Amino acid sequence: MMKAGDVAAMPLPLGGYGACQVGGIGADGWATVCTLDWYSAVMPALEDLASAGPLVLTHHGWPKWPERPEALRVDLSVPPPPDLVWLGWMPVLPGVPQETNAYGVWESMPSSVVHQRRWDLQVPADARAAYGEPVQDPVVVDLGDGPRTLYATVPDLDLPPHLPRFRWPALDALPCLTALRHSGPDRGLTEALTARPLIDRLTWNDPPGTVDLSTTHLTTLTISGTGLRHLRLPPGLMDLRLTGEPPETVEAAEDGRWIELTMTSAAGTVPSGLHGVRELDLHVAGDLSPVTLGALTGLESLHLGWSRPYGRLLDTFDPGRFPRLHTLRLTDAYGIDATFLPPSAASLRRVSVDGIRRSQAGLLKTRYRGTPVHVTVRGAKSDAWLAANVDNPLRDWVDDDERAGAAACKAYASAVRAVGRLSAGDPATVAAARPILRTLVEKLNGIEERYEIIDTLRREQAADAFFDLAQRAGIPDSQAAGWFDEWRDF
Repeated sequence: MMKAGDVAAMPLPLGGYGACQVGGIGADGWATVCTLDWYSAVMPALEDLASAGPLVLTHHGWPKWPERPEALRVDLSVPPPPDLVWLGWMPVLPGVPQETNAYGVWESMPSSVVHQRRWDLQVPADARAAYGEPVQDPVVVDLGDGPRTLYATVPDLDLPPHLPRFRWPALDALPCLTALRHSGPDRGLTEALTARPLIDRLTWNDPPGTVDLSTTHLTTLTISGTGLRHLRLPPGLMDLRLTGEPPETVEAAEDGRWIELTMTSAAGTVPSGLHGVRELDLHVAGDLSPVTLGALTGLESLHLGWSRPYGRLLDTFDPGRFPRLHTLRLTDAYGIDATFLPPSAASLRRVSVDGIRRSQAGLLKTRYRGTPVHVTVRGAKSDAWLAANVDNPLRDWVDDDERAGAAACKAYASAVRAVGRLSAGDPATVAAARPILRTLVEKLNGIEERYEIIDTLRREQAADAFFDLAQRAGIPDSQAAGWFDEWRDF
């Protein structure tokens, strides 16, 4: 049983080890865990950490809270990551808090160490100083499309499309800029990123066939569109998100070992050059064979999510193919057969499912009963409920509030039927669709007023559902967006 003073070594993204210590155990089932100010290339021994103190974050905006240890309240009902190495017990170190009001998860602590080290070792002192004390007045920025007035503290920026070349020095007026969104050819983007270590996040839509970002300082990269064939990545990249058609080949440090890969792929095939990934978040539209992932022999954490109902696993997980797999998560797994999931192999420790047929949920729990595998099942639904609602984009609201979720599903289903009765291509369809869409939003307003269920995620889900219906009725996106923002109260 975990107790105050327990110390664990944490494998870090990009290699090496950090450490954390349990500062206190609450009677409410939560623990306070503090990240220690420690890095070593090899796993530390317990005695190595006797002089370590708590990690105090200073990167980016954290200097606003000086001397605040990086400590989190974590839920003890959720097991810590299986790759933590528990070193033993020592008295709680000086400065390690026994309690905190900051809630979080174990998995976020290693990245805190890495981001602080990057700030200290890679970001120049003048860039750190400018970030900490930016000009508070608006500044004029002209990237080549005409002057724009922005606040110097803006953290992210959409680059204007269709310009043949940017005036990249204009970015120097934005000392807090850490993220860019870009579309189309390079147009000097790579060179500009290389010269600016503070910019560590990039979203690139419709890139050219070959992209070389190896000299940049990116930690997070999102690529969308088709046509990319060859991608070179910087050694410090930790988060790669590929939507649309993935590249044919990728060049990455250690075959992608340090990258958390998120993919949307019809076939589920990981590009050549990323077969060393340890963490994969794969979204598929239909059936999937685990055999297609067989080259990922170092896989430790796998998340499979289905975007269409009743996607299946076509064959069983062979534990011999994934000897290091310790965490398996499934989302919207309404078509799976629980007997196809991996057995309780030596490495498997956590199975988490969000969205499953109720009949399969029982089989899943039985499969791992009496084993070291911790099982979490959420969103189990009956076959009858799924038959009526599996295509409803608001179906998962019922998992948190049955009455609110049922009302939301009913409101959307009514709107779908009404839009379906309209004549495609009829000029009167837009006018006829307007009251249908407004009624949907007003019903959602009422659900929020009564149940207070619509948070940021559900607002996005409601918006996606609304815009999909608007597109079916031939309503322009800009007009639909205006209606949605005008009518909604959530």
